[in-house]
Amino acid sequence: MSEDHPRDRFDLVPDAAAEAAFLDAWERGRLHHAWLLCGVEGVGKATFAYRAARRLLGAAADPARGPLGARRDDSVSRLISAQAHPDLLVLERLVEGGKTKKSISVDQSRELPEFFSKSPSQAQHRVAIIDAADDLNVNAANALLKVLEEPPERGVLFLVTHAPGRLLATIRSRCRRLSFPIWTPDRLEALVRNRTGVEREDAEHAAAMAGGSPGAALALASGGTFEMDQLARRWVEGDIDRAEALAVADKFRGAEGQERFEVLMDRLISAVKMRALGGGSGGHRWADLWERLQPLPERTAGLNLDRGDVLAGALADIRRVQVQQGGMG
Repeated sequence: MSEDHPRDRFDLVPDAAAEAAFLDAWERGRLHHAWLLCGVEGVGKATFAYRAARRLLGAAADPARGPLGARRDDSVSRLISAQAHPDLLVLERLVEGGKTKKSISVDQSRELPEFFSKSPSQAQHRVAIIDAADDLNVNAANALLKVLEEPPERGVLFLVTHAPGRLLATIRSRCRRLSFPIWTPDRLEALVRNRTGVEREDAEHAAAMAGGSPGAALALASGGTFEMDQLARRWVEGDIDRAEALAVADKFRGAEGQERFEVLMDRLISAVKMRALGGGSGGHRWADLWERLQPLPERTAGLNLDRGDVLAGALADIRRVQVQQGGMG
């Protein structure tokens, strides 16, 4: 995967088996009205949804790009990339004032019935993508359920979900499920090396830390994220330099600083988690610390806390666990 939005990805095939299953249902006239796309975050579910949408909306096939491959220069593909296709509706968390909303609202979900009540204007189908269904608030989920209970004629709905068990059972039961398996470390390493050109050792590390997610592996291999991951692991292993931490925190100002803070906290929490999962006599202390650190990024944003102070507090907690284990251990 790349840093592009899923609507702009043409050459990645998230899972050939899933694409073949979808094509088979379509070609046999058994195209389900709702598809639940399940798998870990970053495994390619949204990419699949856009690949399927292009073909359903009439983009010319390009078998060289996989079972659901489409030509990038096709007019349908260009309209979708420009977010201008009249027969495609996408629901995702809105960005307002530079901040991404925490959920997909009921007002957004209420666009679905009106959208599907109209006949396709340029294609044989109307397609909606919800990325991700996990982000629907309670009222939005109920609004979606009403659409699923009365399947729209010539309408196809793709629901991306990282945690299907958290969705309403009534939503799950009305969808056909497609599961996207995690990638093997070898496949992730090859992807990272081909897309980023990093050294083999760095690609192996990114693949090992990604949890089977190609999106996570590529993010880890990107310059800033990879550096943050190395820094976080070094701090958790015991080498916390106060001056270095202050210098890092000094770069937390502004929107770019917020992103830097969130990436660092994500890698720091991940490094603590790895210590917790490593077991040993102090494993429970790291597990307790992991639980305490997890809500910090969201709480920092919600309460507008000072990012430098939050980092300093997290590092103090890490140092406390290190001391409890007998120094650097």
